[in-house]
Amino acid sequence: MQKIIFLLLLIFSTATSAQKSNFNREITKVKGDLNKDGLIDYVQVSQDTVSDTSPYKLDIYFAEQNGSFKRIVSTTKAIEPAFPNGKKGFQTGNGFDEITIIKGILSINNELLRGHFEHKFRYQNGDFELIGFSEVYSNGLGTMGKIDFNLSTGIQIIETEPYGEDDFPKTHTKKKILIRPLPKLQDFVPFEKEYY
Repeated sequence: MQKIIFLLLLIFSTATSAQKSNFNREITKVKGDLNKDGLIDYVQVSQDTVSDTSPYKLDIYFAEQNGSFKRIVSTTKAIEPAFPNGKKGFQTGNGFDEITIIKGILSINNELLRGHFEHKFRYQNGDFELIGFSEVYSNGLGTMGKIDFNLSTGIQIIETEPYGEDDFPKTHTKKKILIRPLPKLQDFVPFEKEYY
């Protein structure tokens, strides 16, 4: 009886490990000083090519004085999977583009069917916090739009303007929206919240 239970546990364990994610494809790796200690850190994005949704994983590593690296953040939520509805499912038109590090700011850039959007994170208060969101888009009906939301100051600016033959008026809206605490990268899901 014990042998049968052991055999069943072994089969279950093997089946479970086969279902685990397999982030075996490196998509990009960028370097820069993220925590302002003078050492060059790096961010890596990898993809699970086994899963039907092809999710991405973002890992952040801080450089240490001895030359080694320590993983600080690992998340599979910050970048939408390549095929959110499966490889044979409906395509949303969103797609991961690149990661950049400029002046210590980590940006996750994505393409839209008609435009692009970007989320900016800064290492502060012991975490990577969302400090900015921007988007440029077309609604496909004659209007271009631009959103710039500085979460640090709470200032959101939305502008629209017509293109093509339609003569809609340009709009410019500026408002203050304070979000506290600032979203943390390890918990962040794009567009899960209304403003970002």
